[in-house]
Amino acid sequence: MMQTVSKTEFKAHALEIFRHIEQSGQTRVITDHGRPVLEIRQLRQPTQSALDKLRGSVIRYAAATSPVADDDWEQA
Repeated sequence: MMQTVSKTEFKAHALEIFRHIEQSGQTRVITDHGRPVLEIRQLRQPTQSALDKLRGSVIRYAAATSPVADDDWEQA
């Protein structure tokens, strides 16, 4: 469940709010006059780099510079 906090309250309790987000993983929405303006959430870094995810995904590399037609793609 997302909790909301006003800008004024956030300013007064920022470190406490940050610690709570780090420990619980819950998202906080910062409001300005009751209107949501910011979202603070725990950073989730990818466990694997983009290149590592793609490694081994190329099945065939025949002619890299020739044009590719729609019917050249294989469905897995």
